[in-house]
Formats: sequence, structure tokens, C-alpha cells
Amino acid sequence: MTDDTALRSAVTAAYLSLADLLDGAGGAGKEQWDTPSLCEGWRVREVVAHMTMAARYTEDEFMAELRACDYDFTRLSDAVAARDAALPEDVLVAGLRSQVMHHWTPPGGGVRGALNHVVIHGLDITVPLGADPTAAEPAVTAVLNDLTYGGGHAHFGVAIEGRALRATDLDWSYGSGPALSGGAGDLASALCGRTLPAGRLAGDPL
Repeated sequence: MTDDTALRSAVTAAYLSLADLLDGAGGAGKEQWDTPSLCEGWRVREVVAHMTMAARYTEDEFMAELRACDYDFTRLSDAVAARDAALPEDVLVAGLRSQVMHHWTPPGGGVRGALNHVVIHGLDITVPLGADPTAAEPAVTAVLNDLTYGGGHAHFGVAIEGRALRATDLDWSYGSGPALSGGAGDLASALCGRTLPAGRLAGDPL
């Protein structure tokens, strides 16, 4: 998946699929919103609040928030996620459905960066909820390629030199050496430095 039109369609589909999943988490299932995510210290609601920031803040508002955090993006992310997690669930879901998010790209990241954003954070949510990945297989494959062949794993402090990675649910593999195998989504999460529930991957951890 390299065409920008296909990538953009995959971004939109991933957001809408996640919105559909979380729309079903209201009422009796509301506790799902408070489930700890794969992002340390964040529940599902903090992850959604973080990944939909652009739907609620203009560029000027974002820059004002960033200045208030001394241009520390991690500090900004934590502050906004903590604050906006208190928004009603339907407002958070509306952010996932927003056309703004479907066309947003991270600074310098382009459409591929947007796809990585929605797929990885979607996994941060679906894995602890015990749900299937909300991104389609081609989208997860594209993210795996970015994290391995594209070198994205280094951003998360993960080393993959001398290791083989094997997806058990689709036709994807990388490298040679001692193998780590599991679902494609779980491999993507591991490449992002996430700690997965026991038994989801086979082989020595990265």
C-alpha cells in the first residue's frame, strides 16, 4: 500500500471502525472506556482523547498549548489526554468520525504517519479490550513495513537486528535469526515498545 489515495482510505476506515467498536462500549459496557490501554498510564479514554486532538484544536490553539508546556510534546500529550478524557464518550467518538481526523497528517509524517497514528493507537485500545484490530490487514501490513524496513522501530527504542519476525495471521515476515511470531497487530505493538499480555507472542521478546 503506497498510493496516497489508498492510504487515505485506509486511515478513514480505521478511524470509523474504531468509532463503531467504541459506540458499542456505552451503557452497560461503559467500563471499557476505563480499561487500561497499552499506553502506560492511559486508559482507553485517554488514548482516544489523544489521537483525536486535531478534531478539537485549531493549529493556533495547539501551538498555544505547546507553548504553555515549554514546547515539550510529551508533556502536552499527557496534559491534553488527561483533561479531554473527561469529555463525554459520544464527543470522543465523534472525534474519531470527524472529517478533520480523516484528513489530518502529523507534522512531517504525511499520510503514512497518519496511518501509523490511527493503527498503532487503535491497537493500544483493541488489545486490552480483547477485540480484533480495527484496521484492515493491508493497513497493518503497511505499518509493519514502516516499523521494520522503514526503521520506525528505532523511534520507540526497539532493536530488531539479528531477529526474525513472523506474522501468524497474514503473509508477512521480516529478517532472519531467532524468531518472534504472533498476530500482525501484536507484532506492531511490540515494535512500538508496548508490553503485551502474556502468551500473545511466541519467542524471545525484542
